[in-house]
Amino acid sequence: MIRGIEPNWQVSAKVRGITTFRSGGVSSAPYESLNLALHVGDEPTAVLSNRQLVNQQLNLPSAPRWLHQTHGADIVTVTGQEFSCPPEADASYTQTAGQVLAIMTADCLPLFLANSTGTEIALLHCGWRSVANGIIERAVENFDSPLHTLHAWLGPAIGPNNFVVGEDVKLAMTQLSPSYANHFKVSNDRWLLDLFGLVTSELNRVGINHVGISGLCTVEHASRFFSYRRDGQTGRMVSLLWLEA
Repeated sequence: MIRGIEPNWQVSAKVRGITTFRSGGVSSAPYESLNLALHVGDEPTAVLSNRQLVNQQLNLPSAPRWLHQTHGADIVTVTGQEFSCPPEADASYTQTAGQVLAIMTADCLPLFLANSTGTEIALLHCGWRSVANGIIERAVENFDSPLHTLHAWLGPAIGPNNFVVGEDVKLAMTQLSPSYANHFKVSNDRWLLDLFGLVTSELNRVGINHVGISGLCTVEHASRFFSYRRDGQTGRMVSLLWLEA
């Protein structure tokens, strides 16, 4: 059975979301077992079977709108019109009920956004490059609702004790705000980055103060989550977000 973690936030019950665990699928090691990514070396037939299991067992209103994620800051608006192929983007936004937004991760942070009344949503793939390139601010600009009505939830991602980065990452983040240096701790000749804390600060900076955090580290919970940093060759979870009619 497919299971996962759902956002814990104060928004309309019409807003539905989940980040899947790695179990419940048909892929073999090292992609065991619910790998949803076609680009990591897994057998395509297994991935497509896993995607079908997700559609069926989660009773999705439509097939997920998969993206070709590039660690950039592009955002696609999803309507009822089908994609001819997955667009190159790292976030999607919609006001259309029944359209299932999708982001794949295996350490990067899935960021869920919604207004309180459940009429518009966005889902972001927050690796450090996307955050540094302003993807959060760009996504928020898509919303018609006042900022004080927007809520965020930070799904499972690499935690502050495991995200070792170089000086380039610190420089990129502090260009967003010098205060973001507070989210880095010295680790030998490198840095440990608290991505949960930094993304929360970036949300606050752009005007979103209702922020929930899963706090779950993908590296530390090997039975639940894929982790690229931990395993190298591995699968991807999916985060899904949609509006019920």
